[in-house]
Amino acid sequence: MFKSTVLPNIRIMIPILNVDWQLLPAGYSFNERDTDVLSLIEKEDLSIFTFDGLKRRTGLHSETLSRILSRLEDEGVIKKSSDGYSVTPKITKLKINQPIREEHTSTLLQTYLPSDLMTQQLIGDLKGRWFGLLRWLGMSQSSDGVTLKWVTDDGGIQIAADIQGTTLNIEAKFLTSNNLNLALKAAYQLMTNISKHYQTSRATAKPVAYYGSSDFMPPA
Repeated sequence: MFKSTVLPNIRIMIPILNVDWQLLPAGYSFNERDTDVLSLIEKEDLSIFTFDGLKRRTGLHSETLSRILSRLEDEGVIKKSSDGYSVTPKITKLKINQPIREEHTSTLLQTYLPSDLMTQQLIGDLKGRWFGLLRWLGMSQSSDGVTLKWVTDDGGIQIAADIQGTTLNIEAKFLTSNNLNLALKAAYQLMTNISKHYQTSRATAKPVAYYGSSDFMPPA
């Protein structure tokens, strides 16, 4: 099922959140920008993320973001991993009070995945990938499923692919751009890669022989 919506004009660029950073628990040496980044990680419920993706999502300069992530790592809130960065259980203790800011979100595509598609293999293939307009940001996980997230190269649109069982839902979050056509193009680029993964996995699947006779013995 396909849905689209016309979005109101978005003229003000807000790269990251404006949070009440003074309300953090005592004992943490975070400044305002540190807490902005923490708030975004918490808001997006990111379990893993990359430096380049977060840079595009926040609009921060590379050196500034590098120093912020270094401080968060020193505090044990995040740690470096093979996927970039991952959060630690310590982040759950940091409940940041943030004002509610409306973000325009649109469902671009809802569909079902083939029942014989190996979901975990698909997630592993898509995770960390850049393609077309999309640059990898990170992912969130819950008991319901996994959400993979990308941002456009200019950081204006975030695309999320929510996979729950065989259900796929692709949404766009309009951050500093309201270009619905661009979001749709990115969504179809994502679907093209999902289709390629399925076709490749089907082509490389090896048939399994079944021998009904108990007298069969494999060669030595």
